[in-house]
Amino acid sequence: MPFGDTWTCERCGRVWDTQQIPAAEYLARVRRMRLFRLEPLALLALGVAVFVPLVAFVDYGLIFLAGTLAFAFILFYMPFWRRRVRRAVADAPSWELKPE
Repeated sequence: MPFGDTWTCERCGRVWDTQQIPAAEYLARVRRMRLFRLEPLALLALGVAVFVPLVAFVDYGLIFLAGTLAFAFILFYMPFWRRRVRRAVADAPSWELKPE
């Protein structure tokens, strides 16, 4: 449900308004989660930008190094990244909405 919308529960008929959530806190949370999502993609793009020219112009044997680094990225960095994201979600503020 998008921020600022109202929602009616089908079971009890109560109406919930998400505008009760402080906009600054909500936008900060959305921004932080977006940055977490973009972080591994940026690192992947950086790796591709470095290794494609190296493989194409220097030596095809570097493709094995690129594969090894990709494996290390998945094996070592991604678990660390997932823990950071889980910690950020657990520490994020929660809001008590009151039905209208």
